[in-house]
Amino acid sequence: MLMYITIGANDIQRSDRFYSSILCPLGYERTEESNAVIYSLPDVPNGNAGSSTIYVKKPFDGREATVGNGSMLALKAATQKLVRDLHAAGLEAGGSDDGPPGFRDDYSAGFYVGYLRDGVGNKVAIFCNNPDEPTREP
Repeated sequence: MLMYITIGANDIQRSDRFYSSILCPLGYERTEESNAVIYSLPDVPNGNAGSSTIYVKKPFDGREATVGNGSMLALKAATQKLVRDLHAAGLEAGGSDDGPPGFRDDYSAGFYVGYLRDGVGNKVAIFCNNPDEPTREP
């Protein structure tokens, strides 16, 4: 079972602004520690030590945070509109576009996704695969 994810940040305030803009609307609660911002789901036992926790902090080894080639955080949204809204919020909060919201030929007809990069360059996917939402044309 996946318990937590740690995302390296060089500028905690900048990363906090970006991740708060996309995680808080998905129901994550934000807490701060002296060297980190922590996002956790309120209905998961153990709070900050529970599953699905996301830590945003400087690397433990003291070196600069760098992007992992092939690494990506994927966040599920309930609707395609929410994917669009969160993608826009992430851009406004300092992220960069790595693929606008929409359908992709490589994925199933109902998989709607937008991609962002945070200030370090970490890739984030925000997707919806709700069967009640429209699908791409065949």
